[in-house]
Amino acid sequence: MTKKLKITLVKSPIGYSRDQKDTVKRLGLRKLNQIVIKDDVPQIRGMIRKVKHLLKVEEIDVEDEGGMKG
Repeated sequence: MTKKLKITLVKSPIGYSRDQKDTVKRLGLRKLNQIVIKDDVPQIRGMIRKVKHLLKVEEIDVEDEGGMKG
């Protein structure tokens, strides 16, 4: 099982600074209520922290795909 983050854009970045708009875009979010699934890594956590007032974040467990199974 690996940890993933389910990230939802719940507030528009219009009216916020350019770097916050860019951060939302780099997370892969373009429309309100759009959901993306990202790996739970420090780089993504830092991006989320920067725009946490615009997002809803949930931790989810996902079974590993691939790998050698014998």
